[in-house]
Amino acid sequence: MNTIDEMLSLDLLSAEQHREISAWLRAGKTPEAILAMPPHLWRVVESASAVMNIDADLTRAPALDAGLD
Repeated sequence: MNTIDEMLSLDLLSAEQHREISAWLRAGKTPEAILAMPPHLWRVVESASAVMNIDADLTRAPALDAGLD
C-alpha cells in the first residue's frame, strides 16, 4: 500500500482513485483477486507506475550493502 500512498502524495492518483484502489487491495485476499481489479483502476495504476519508473526499480539488482545496518 505504500506505493499507492506515494502515488497519491505525488498527485498521480485522485483521492477517489486512491480510496477505490486501496479498498480493492484490502479486499483482495489472493493475487488473482487483486488482478481482477477493474480496468479503469489498472490504467491509473499503470500510468502512475510509469511516471514513477517503478519497472526500473523492480529490475535493478539489489545493492551489495542492502540490509547491512
